[in-house]
Amino acid sequence: MTEVQEQKDLIVLASDQDISSSLMGLFSRIQAFGIRQLENDIFVHPEHDPGCLLRGHDFLRPFVTRYKHALVIFDREGCGQDHLSREILENQLEGRLSGSGWGQRAASIVIDPELEIWVWSSSPHVDSVLGWKNVQPNLRTWLLENGFLNKDEVKPKKPKKAMRGALRVVSKSVSSARFSELAQKVSIANCNDPAFVKLKVTLKQWF
Repeated sequence: MTEVQEQKDLIVLASDQDISSSLMGLFSRIQAFGIRQLENDIFVHPEHDPGCLLRGHDFLRPFVTRYKHALVIFDREGCGQDHLSREILENQLEGRLSGSGWGQRAASIVIDPELEIWVWSSSPHVDSVLGWKNVQPNLRTWLLENGFLNKDEVKPKKPKKAMRGALRVVSKSVSSARFSELAQKVSIANCNDPAFVKLKVTLKQWF
């Protein structure tokens, strides 16, 4: 008699450790999403963004019966098809996921242009985690003075370059732990980035 394996809630395929750490941080405060506690696993694709886009469905195929839902999350910039919109890339991958056995139980989240766009918000926790607490001029002023930000903007157009530059000024390193800390502390309620909104809506629909 074959033992039936109980399905876990969610499997996530991320393109790198920074995204993985961010998700672990977010999932540690799952109540902020207004959903129940999840039994989930997160994997990182060895081929990063292009691997998630082109072969994410192959990676996840063996897990079709072991998880109720699947997410693939990667950056548009660096995926090898940067000229396409995030919506087109998501639709392409979701079609492949559906055809590989997931049906409507899987979704793709393409961060445009890259994960660091989720870092930037008006939360004071951003300044603190990036090492800018009590630094003068403050972080927003530095971003404005160095051309990373316009006065009417909250998020830099080149979020990764801005984050690395800001860390360099205060002699801090880029690390996955920093992304995890931001994900655990910064409020998700006011984040209107389209990819993040899709993540919130998808999790709410599923769980």
